[in-house]
Amino acid sequence: MDRLTHHWFKRLEESRKPAYLVIPDLIEEDLASGRLRPRDRLPGLRDLASSLQLNYTTVARAYAEARKRGLLDARAGSGTFVRGRTQTLPPTAGSSVEMSMNMPPEPPELAARLRESAASLLRSADPYRLLRYQDFGGTAADRAAGRSWLRQVLPDCEDDRILVCPGIHSALVALVSQLARPGETICLDALAYPGIKAIASQLGVRLQALPRDDEGPLPHAFEALCKSEKPGALYCNPTLQNPSTLTLSSQRREALADVALRYSVPIIEDDAYGMLPQNAPVPLATLAPELTYYVTGLSKTFGAGLRVAYLSAPSARQAQRVAGALRATTVMPSPFTVLLATQWINDGTATDMLRAIRAEANARQDIAAQELADWQYDANPHGFHLWLKIPSQCDWSASELALQLRNQGIGAVAGAAFSTDGNPPNAIRVCLGGPQNRDDCRDALLRIADTLSDPHHLHMPMM
Repeated sequence: MDRLTHHWFKRLEESRKPAYLVIPDLIEEDLASGRLRPRDRLPGLRDLASSLQLNYTTVARAYAEARKRGLLDARAGSGTFVRGRTQTLPPTAGSSVEMSMNMPPEPPELAARLRESAASLLRSADPYRLLRYQDFGGTAADRAAGRSWLRQVLPDCEDDRILVCPGIHSALVALVSQLARPGETICLDALAYPGIKAIASQLGVRLQALPRDDEGPLPHAFEALCKSEKPGALYCNPTLQNPSTLTLSSQRREALADVALRYSVPIIEDDAYGMLPQNAPVPLATLAPELTYYVTGLSKTFGAGLRVAYLSAPSARQAQRVAGALRATTVMPSPFTVLLATQWINDGTATDMLRAIRAEANARQDIAAQELADWQYDANPHGFHLWLKIPSQCDWSASELALQLRNQGIGAVAGAAFSTDGNPPNAIRVCLGGPQNRDDCRDALLRIADTLSDPHHLHMPMM
């Protein structure tokens, strides 16, 4: 807990909100990022007050607010514990629907192709190869497959600048560790993937939120930061951004790349969803190739368990530096999943499955448009999540809504998990890929619409 309270102390210093409201936000963020887990015991009121240099009353009020949001349980004589969430996967009976984890939908043909490919690999591959250490960054064949996949969006990428990584998250750990020392700054959107927040906290790197408008981070704010305190990097999730679903326009990408080039600030382009749209704007790696580390992967395209990502570095030398960081943190990706990914790219399965997942995501977005027609939300036809804004006339918070939906068996994530500026929007992210089929998706969206329509649901006593 010492590391946790140290992280909270830093965030409290940076926030302008009252501490009793910041602490519940931090608990919610840490649950989303995995820094806190269900049933973790939190420090007592006096201990936490001492660690955070707050008075007892402020911490007591913060814990009361967190209990109101359904984040904590207090047990007489035992202490204060983090509450659990709904299960990650729905039970067989279908009583719970996972809409909090942003995973792609699973079209029926995916399972059959996976079984066929896995059986074929196990029959033909050298079994000892699957058990031995691999060339870090991938074999020549694996890198060639990665180049083939990346060239859909990066036509000029080359094998010697490509690394095969054990997932995008691992690639981000390596990049942050290389581009910013402890205490230094990485700038990013005021809304961002919770994992980058967890990575920065673990590595002691400070995140500086850039103000945003409807088109994304503001270039003039980025330039002002570059003038006053040159950041170690700009982190950007430019296509179907998590959570806002925003795709940065060509003009906004050009403006951000221009600032980065003029001030020599490296760019981490996390394009996890970049393969989903058929006509996305050109990547920042095309606009600022000498500065941009471009990374995309298969876990947000085919399934969370396929932890294979491809990183294209600005040069072969920089690729080798990142390879050293990856080797130190993750050793190597799983030989079997890399072999599967290489086969899928080479034999066309990846293209076929991408087409099927696009179609399934589009069908689920059509369902959302029907069932949430009375509510304001942001989405993209090719994406599989939506950003549902709670109307200003409603008298509940995103945290309360997310809690009540969980009580009804629907997982969703409140805006605090994604906020990097301490001022989270009153919105929730709803993921459409988790429900097992379209009927489950429709039923869950109907329940969300009913809950929004009837505020009585949101104020029922907790059992």
